[in-house]
Amino acid sequence: MASLFFCQCFHAQERAGKSTDKDLFHPTDTNIQYIGRIDYSDSMHPAFTYPGVQIRTGFTGTSLDIMCKIGSGYFMAEIDGGEPFKISFLGNSIVNLARNLKDGTHQAVITYIGEGFETLPEFHGFFVDKGKTLAPATPLPQHKIEFIGNSITCGYGIEAKSEAEHYEEKTANYYYTYAARTARNLDAQAVVVARSGIGVYRSYNGPTTGDKVNMNTEYPYTLLYNDQHLWDFSRYTPDVVCINLGTNDTSTQGADSVLLLNGFKQLYKQVRSHYPKAKIVLLCGCMMNGQQLRSAQQAMDVTKDYAHQQGDTEVYRFDFTPHDGSLGYGADWHPSMRQHEKMANELTPYLKKLMNW
Repeated sequence: MASLFFCQCFHAQERAGKSTDKDLFHPTDTNIQYIGRIDYSDSMHPAFTYPGVQIRTGFTGTSLDIMCKIGSGYFMAEIDGGEPFKISFLGNSIVNLARNLKDGTHQAVITYIGEGFETLPEFHGFFVDKGKTLAPATPLPQHKIEFIGNSITCGYGIEAKSEAEHYEEKTANYYYTYAARTARNLDAQAVVVARSGIGVYRSYNGPTTGDKVNMNTEYPYTLLYNDQHLWDFSRYTPDVVCINLGTNDTSTQGADSVLLLNGFKQLYKQVRSHYPKAKIVLLCGCMMNGQQLRSAQQAMDVTKDYAHQQGDTEVYRFDFTPHDGSLGYGADWHPSMRQHEKMANELTPYLKKLMNW
């Protein structure tokens, strides 16, 4: 597991004394690529809250540092396609990503792996060797997926050792989820809209009548729990949208079957209104079983049938194998890293065939 801190972290004040040996390139540099829902209203400090946001660039020289707002949380970094490693900005603003490389042109991919609705992560730029520059990033994959989900898609507790552990930011890691793995398997971009505990109409253990804030209310916006910035859907048009919701709506007693169905229908209509040509796949699992599973499956099946009756035949259903503990559990009974790998191994061939990829 690549969870150890392979990087060397610097506090901002420590970096100040070393500024002469590095050049700073701001987030507006045209060599920097972005994937994900990002707020660019402050172009020097792009902000984001959803997991899976990626920052990509090429660079010349022998080293690379990244600067983010202090408290921006955890990221996974890859240099020249090598082993991914985990970095954090819990008490620092600048992290070294690479050093002592062969002098030349290199590539970096940095992926945000947490849920930033409280920490509000910001990217502030890259430092390279004095006199060196950023370079064009590797072209983005042509295939595009959007994942809409809850804690499963976020990677809640995926690095925990057992179900006895409770949520900690340090054990969440989107990079190892079924969604991230599937996107890598298919060489696809992935934009994620996901939040632990959220549902299509009712959050975990919410009232039978539903919560005022749910995926339907949050989907139109760039940042979670922030209605100041509508997302510009023209920025990213997925080929396929995978919706993995319903677990929280049905996880405790009191789910209203009519409201649950209406929640799925409403989200389907939202997605279709923005992406008229995308295929939409309603995913079920893997944390549900019994009546909970049947309720969620029924709502998704009826939503699919409703779409087909409206003449929209590009809506599909897919069920993950429910987890049974044989592959272990993550924190609070969430799927383990091995379970996520199994889920990716199930979803990858399905999407590959569906999309003819």
